[in-house]
Amino acid sequence: MASHGQNLPDHVARLAAVLIEKKLKLATAESCTGGGIAQALTELPGSSTWFERGFVTYSNQSKNEMLGVSTDALARYGAVSMQVARQMAEGAITQVSLAVTGIAGPGGGSNEKPVGTVWIAWAGSGKETVYTKHQFTGDRFEVRQQTVEAAIVGLVEFLGK
Repeated sequence: MASHGQNLPDHVARLAAVLIEKKLKLATAESCTGGGIAQALTELPGSSTWFERGFVTYSNQSKNEMLGVSTDALARYGAVSMQVARQMAEGAITQVSLAVTGIAGPGGGSNEKPVGTVWIAWAGSGKETVYTKHQFTGDRFEVRQQTVEAAIVGLVEFLGK
């Protein structure tokens, strides 16, 4: 299997350029990546000019308390769902945000939501929230790395629309 994340610094640099050009600040809301997106973003010197804050909301309670994710959505759809990813992104928003929630494994999967299932959402002031479901493969590390990369690349695409 190919190593993931080799192009990550390039993706972060592209995202930084877009955010700087548009004079936007970014917030992240992470579950399955445990802060990996914020870490990747802040590896770039000068990231404080465009990175506002990051939330690591691993538990349902933290998703509710910190991001305003409804207990109804958590109970009805589960933490790994489009509804929760969307509410996470919208709850974290400053000017633009991204959110990830998923099952990195090795356990925790089900027939409906196998290991590698990840929802990513992007939100921005004055923009309709966009979300997508991924089915990543590999071990826990690989699923998390693929999620980080997909979230960053997807945000560049989101901001280009």
